[in-house]
Amino acid sequence: MLKMLLDPNGGIVLTNDGHAILREIDVSHPAAKSMIQLSRTQDEEVGDGTTSVIILAGELLQVGDGTTSVIILAGELLQSAEPLLERHMHPTVLVRGYTRALEDAIKVAESMSFSIDTNDRSAMLQVVQSCIGTKYTSRFGSLMAELALDAVQTVARDVGGGQREVDVKNYAKIEKIPGGTIEDCKVLRGVMFNMDVAVLRGVMFNKDVVVPGRMRRRIANPRILLLDCPLEYKKGESQTAVELMKEEDWAALLKAEEEWVAGACAQIVALKPDLVVTEKGLSDLAAHFLTKAGISAIRRLRKTDNNRIARATGATICHRIEEVRESDIGTRAGLFEVVKIADEFFTFIVDCKDPKACTIVLRGASKDVLNEVERNLHAVLIEVERNLHDAMGVARNIVVDSRLVPGGGAVEMAVSRTLTERSATIEGVEAGPYKAAGQALEVIPRTLAQNCGANVIRTLTKLRAKHAETPVGTACPFGINGETGEIVDMRAAGVWEPLVVKTQTIKTSVEAANMLLRIDDIVSGISKSRAAGGGPSGPQVDDHDNVDPEQMLPE
Repeated sequence: MLKMLLDPNGGIVLTNDGHAILREIDVSHPAAKSMIQLSRTQDEEVGDGTTSVIILAGELLQVGDGTTSVIILAGELLQSAEPLLERHMHPTVLVRGYTRALEDAIKVAESMSFSIDTNDRSAMLQVVQSCIGTKYTSRFGSLMAELALDAVQTVARDVGGGQREVDVKNYAKIEKIPGGTIEDCKVLRGVMFNMDVAVLRGVMFNKDVVVPGRMRRRIANPRILLLDCPLEYKKGESQTAVELMKEEDWAALLKAEEEWVAGACAQIVALKPDLVVTEKGLSDLAAHFLTKAGISAIRRLRKTDNNRIARATGATICHRIEEVRESDIGTRAGLFEVVKIADEFFTFIVDCKDPKACTIVLRGASKDVLNEVERNLHAVLIEVERNLHDAMGVARNIVVDSRLVPGGGAVEMAVSRTLTERSATIEGVEAGPYKAAGQALEVIPRTLAQNCGANVIRTLTKLRAKHAETPVGTACPFGINGETGEIVDMRAAGVWEPLVVKTQTIKTSVEAANMLLRIDDIVSGISKSRAAGGGPSGPQVDDHDNVDPEQMLPE
């Protein structure tokens, strides 16, 4: 189910992503803040499973409610610890039992995994589509999965030793352009940025060329020079004073500046670039010399966009003009072009040879619609971007680690069954928390049954019976169909999840529950409400009996 939130700026957030919901919530309790940090960590590590972590950790401790995978799992683990704590079991014993259960759970999940051929596009699309099937963009068919897969395969590169680097955060930029429809979305294999002279197949950003009327807007096979130094005379410091004794001194000062700029431009012109891009300023005089030489220029570009251009075109970002060499010029771009879309100019650097950076263009709401309608459509476009981020996270995980496990709660139920059976062989008090960890994992299939409107008790009973029929040591692939609530074979249904997401979810949830279980007191640095005329009180310790729920802790 989708959640509609009102962010601090008055905008509407429409999503069912756990991390997206939690980051819009303002909380003051330190334990709640740590749970929200869990969601952020899970999203940064694997880009998926944020809701499950919180729910599972909370079930082990019963701290608040949860919303997605990390959130669900963490909450369930915390809730399971409550009856054990009421029987005066020490938290350290609980932590040992949970840690032991974590090790066995990871082994069971790995035993159920199998590898997929990352070069098989149809199989990769099926996996990505199954992982984002509950998102808002599922109504657009396989569009988001195709965009995510194209972006990840463009950015991925081998780093040796059988390892692959997939940095979608820095080199796969998502750009939203008002106008058009969702079906107009596409992946540009290069660079695209919003300006008056453009670059396609890479990065996209909002800028303009220095001299729009005189610099070329279309260049085939451009030679690109990237700088992070200014092309203007260095200004003096705020306390700089120049004493001029006669009129000729002022002319000499201006001539010195002009000669420096002319010399810097002459060094650039000698390398014969077609396009110069700098992160710093570019003076009118420098623009004159470059225009005279037939060179287009773009100034004050973001560092991240400059890095994407360098990766797509093979150029090297130079820090000083004196150090520029022929080998620093980027020559892998096939076309530099400026295109006007709606009321703005967009720069494209496209048709790059083996680009390792890309731009994903999202089309959505029109600027001409009414303000309220535009705000809602903009929220939809933001949700599309968020779903695409999740899809790219799934595709990245598969490219880095191609092992998959059945979805639909099959892994959680299999792990729960294994831990419950093994708990009978564990001696001592650790058997209790060990078994509780296994039972907490059932929260994932239980949540799936709740979300699809099925009879939760009857569905879970059928799923337990199905797994109990499977011989010990054999992986049972049966899970819950998230649309109908039926018990189906996840292999036949084609519902898979990356192993790295599943293991990271379980690890984060258990470690978060262990961290919170070790806390026995909350020390507040602010005082409670004071009586009239009373003096300020010092720091206080809140135990479980005198906690003030109305007390606000500082950010």
